[in-house]
Amino acid sequence: MLELASVSAGYERGVPVVLDASLSLAPGEAVGLLGPSGCGKSTLARVAALLHRPWSGGVVVDGVPVRGWRYGAPRELRTAIGVVFQQPRLSADPRLTLHDLIAEPLRASGRRAEAADRTGSLAATVGLTGDLLRRRPHEVSDGQLQRACLARALVLRPRWLVCDEMTAMLDASTTAALVAVVESYRRETGAGLLAVGHDRVLLERWCDRTVHWDEVAPAGTARDEQRPAEV
Repeated sequence: MLELASVSAGYERGVPVVLDASLSLAPGEAVGLLGPSGCGKSTLARVAALLHRPWSGGVVVDGVPVRGWRYGAPRELRTAIGVVFQQPRLSADPRLTLHDLIAEPLRASGRRAEAADRTGSLAATVGLTGDLLRRRPHEVSDGQLQRACLARALVLRPRWLVCDEMTAMLDASTTAALVAVVESYRRETGAGLLAVGHDRVLLERWCDRTVHWDEVAPAGTARDEQRPAEV
């Protein structure tokens, strides 16, 4: 299970973005989190991905309570969760080629020897050709870069995926292609998915169940969620 219990979080002291939010999903389950822009759902997604420490409340991953965040979290927990953000250009190092972008988590976790085979396989899966892998972010479209970011999220074979408005900036055909990749990965691995968005039709077609933000955080939230999607 991936469980968030009574989570409150924010970025500026005394100005909460999320208040008393609770959500859980089971292995293999796809849960859609629906809410308007600025409600706090992206902040909750960052907490779920272990990228932002909550002020209060708890997160449990596969029965293990989370005690550290970002690089303070144990490696086995960090690598259990893959995350894709809405804006690929804010989450991609502009100095890296797409090949190195996809391989980055392998190198960071001491698995450099797997980089060539794993990166090539995933590039084909998400629809990136060899010539695109040699390019840097400014040399490709948003859709191509988001394909690389999805491949990066999958490269460590995570047990959980957090997709925060992953398709919001994409056209319909690219959206369909990336959702298909995620669903194929879930079928093959039994990974759980938290898909965050404001498109009810997409989430209800994609996910096993969809919950509205008001059900997750009944205490309310600040309505001004501002945070870059750095990784």
